[in-house]
Amino acid sequence: MKFFIDTAEVADIRELAATGLVDGVTTNPSLIAKSGRKILDVVAEICDIVPGPISAEVAATDFDTMLAEGRKLAALRPNVAVKVPLTPAGLRTCKTLSDDGVKVNVTLCFSANQAILAAKAGASFISPFVGRLDDIGQDGMELINDIVAIYREYPSFRTEVLVASIRHPMHVTDAARLGADVVTMPPSVLRQMYAHPLTEKGLAAFTADWAKTGQSIL
Repeated sequence: MKFFIDTAEVADIRELAATGLVDGVTTNPSLIAKSGRKILDVVAEICDIVPGPISAEVAATDFDTMLAEGRKLAALRPNVAVKVPLTPAGLRTCKTLSDDGVKVNVTLCFSANQAILAAKAGASFISPFVGRLDDIGQDGMELINDIVAIYREYPSFRTEVLVASIRHPMHVTDAARLGADVVTMPPSVLRQMYAHPLTEKGLAAFTADWAKTGQSIL
């Protein structure tokens, strides 16, 4: 499973990328707005930190402008994945860019039917939003289960299932259990994945016992 970080904060990306555990980054207009910086500058800088796919989202909603924005974003760096919404115009943009060899991440997916359309349009990634489904009383992971099962039936589909709107570490565990290709999570969730009270307790005991020996490995 690939781990993407869902943020536009360069400091967090640098810190987490240094662990060697980060395979890519996803951004969106809301995250760019929080950063307070220009989108082209932010995307280019992130691409230079993480060599994997960096999702940069178009802001337009009509096909012609979406396509122009997508091409401009894709020209920034070879590892840009243009992010488009799951709308008729977005899927048309996805098909055009995909045919040109550009990676495309189709976002705001909330049904298996939408995921099928994205795969037909040649998307590199489909981003189902599990947390937002959970928020309205639906089971977000059931959607992941459906998409993974459907894609497995059609080897011609090359679209990776990128689980988005991750709210907590159990979302990551459940996505892995279901066979999703990628999870994208806020930096806070990745940091939470390290934590377990028994790990902390065990380390404290080992450290205390080692100190009693008076030894040094170096």
